[in-house]
Amino acid sequence: MGLSEAPGERDTQALLPTTQAMELRRRNYHVERPLLNQEQLEELGSRSSAAGTLQWRTWFRCSRARARALLLQYLPVLAWLPQYPVRDWLLGDLLSGLSVAIMQLPQGLAYALLAGLPPVFGLYSSFYPVFIYFLFGTSRHISVGTFAIMSVMVGSVTESLAPDEAFLQASNSTVDVAARDTTRVQLASTLSVLVGLFQVFISQLKYVFGLHLSSRSGPLSLIYTVLEVCWKLPETVIGTMVTAVVAGVVLVLVKLLNDKLRRHLPMPLPGELLTLIGATGISYGVGLQHRFEVDVVGRIPAGLVPPVAPSPQLFAKLVGNAFAIAVVGFAIAISLGKIFALRHGYRVDSNQELVALGLSNLIGGIFQCFPVSCSMSRSLVQESTGGNTQVAGAISSLFILIIIVKLGELFQDLPKAVLAAVIIVNLKGMLKQFTDICSLWKANRADLLIWLVTFLATILLNLDLGLAVAVVFSLLLVVVRTQLPRYSVLGQVPDTDIYRDVAEYSEAREVPGVKVFRSSATMYFANAELYSDTLKQKCGVDVDHLITQKKKLLRKQELKLKRLQKQNKLPKQAAASKATSISINVNTSVADIESNDVEGSKAEQVSAGTELEDIAARGQEDAKAPDMSSLKALGLPQPDFHSLILDLSSLSFVDTVCLKSLKNIFRDFREIEVEVYMAACHSPVVTQLEAGHFFDSSITKQHLFASVHDAVIFALQHPRSDPINPVLATKL
Repeated sequence: MGLSEAPGERDTQALLPTTQAMELRRRNYHVERPLLNQEQLEELGSRSSAAGTLQWRTWFRCSRARARALLLQYLPVLAWLPQYPVRDWLLGDLLSGLSVAIMQLPQGLAYALLAGLPPVFGLYSSFYPVFIYFLFGTSRHISVGTFAIMSVMVGSVTESLAPDEAFLQASNSTVDVAARDTTRVQLASTLSVLVGLFQVFISQLKYVFGLHLSSRSGPLSLIYTVLEVCWKLPETVIGTMVTAVVAGVVLVLVKLLNDKLRRHLPMPLPGELLTLIGATGISYGVGLQHRFEVDVVGRIPAGLVPPVAPSPQLFAKLVGNAFAIAVVGFAIAISLGKIFALRHGYRVDSNQELVALGLSNLIGGIFQCFPVSCSMSRSLVQESTGGNTQVAGAISSLFILIIIVKLGELFQDLPKAVLAAVIIVNLKGMLKQFTDICSLWKANRADLLIWLVTFLATILLNLDLGLAVAVVFSLLLVVVRTQLPRYSVLGQVPDTDIYRDVAEYSEAREVPGVKVFRSSATMYFANAELYSDTLKQKCGVDVDHLITQKKKLLRKQELKLKRLQKQNKLPKQAAASKATSISINVNTSVADIESNDVEGSKAEQVSAGTELEDIAARGQEDAKAPDMSSLKALGLPQPDFHSLILDLSSLSFVDTVCLKSLKNIFRDFREIEVEVYMAACHSPVVTQLEAGHFFDSSITKQHLFASVHDAVIFALQHPRSDPINPVLATKL
């Protein structure tokens, strides 16, 4: 299938396993088709512009089937719950739901502290959104509820918009905790904000050491918090620090035990729940709050709170932060959802997931919950303990409901330091991400640079500004990387119609007289000039210098021709005036006139015949003479190739700069007597070329071929700039 006359058999099958080699010999493929340019391909395939679908018409159609389809689409529980296999899945979902609820309880209480809210609101956020997602979600395995990152985002805003200093009582300069918490709950139920991932660990230090720190937000707030913690270390409450350390050690030991006995345990040991129960009992029995000044959770009201409408006055302040946290929460949820869906072979609807999370946060906010997403640790527990559907999530939410209604008040003596220890121990997975530095260094250093910039920006500028800087930096890096694509000259792999980079494939050979050029990135305004410059460099011809020299020599020829025309014009005028004077003075008599007439007529006939012979001879010489404007006639070096093929398979879109650059490439290479062809354009790119009026009388669709191999064959058949004719008989 190559370009050679008799390529011969190559022993490529020796490189394959025996079974594959036998299969190839058995098949003995032979492909034959006509050579196709774009015009012929469109005619053969009956190409037409895709008809625009009027989707809006279906929106207003009403039928029983459409109403049922919409109901099942936006309320997926009605689709899968009637088909729920009770015998096969109920036991697994029940155990999974209880396991998740056991984790949800301590995490809900702890993450409420991150949000700057009373712990009971963490329980509310572990109930309402979970049940709403059970009705509207499409992922069967993610665990929706409180999440550390989202809680930190909320806490950053509540502490900045409702700081302790704004609630100092004039009588004794103490903080009005009830008024502060009411304001923060109102903020949290209305607001979703973006803050720093790396504030998570530092924000718990005040609970570990029992310190009372001032609220900080904005750039460098993390640095100021660390410095303030160090400055106030002498004021540490020993009882609080000891409580946090003991709780942390117990949690770590239980996690290590779970990892070691993972194969032998039907479900992980509920270390967090056991720690909370034990710490609450010790705190109540010993009296940690009164004897050692250990801060405890305090009053947890029994029962559910009534719904409260959000404050419209806060919308203007919080709309930007709400959008940011909505994007972050959805990104976390859909990423985990797709991972579990791929693992278990089902599909997650991204649009419906956005609706489900939106309704979970919307309805949860009305019931004074703070924004939630899904937790990786709880999702893994839900999957590993046998969870098959969101029935497990519904069971966990019902378990939390029982705690809210009846058992919540039992945790009033729970030390807050224990909740801080729960948060810090659960950060183990996040802290492990520092090991990504080594793997990214080996795999992709550009991604490592993004990782480091994000890390430093979120630490120094707070998470909202830090993530904005990281996003902008990532976009700039994408632009920079398109400025550094891989440009290559392609050669034919022997006995195939495959073309690869000659610098990478040692067996690939350039086709004599034809240059094939390819870029690994699309050409657009940011790299179009680099594309053109590299093309000329890879071709081994200084195109611009050659064009300049050609124009200079052509101008010299033109000036020389004008001077010669002026010099030849003067002798012709003198000869004409002399002939006129002779004819007037000589002819005097009738005989002389008659004799002169006869002789003159003969002379005229001879003169005319000689002139015709001279004209014919000059015409023949002009026909045989070379074009004086060609490079060879001008004495300039000629390129060692007659055709240039642009492999545009990487072109994904076309802008005006790309169109202009392509036209300039055609113009410049034609100036140095090289014909240009294009190959392997995708249909959307062809459509954009048509819309940009790229094709005209000089560049037609006959210059665009279906593949590089088609273009190479055509270029070999037309080594000069001959008119292009369809060659349907040419076979590959």
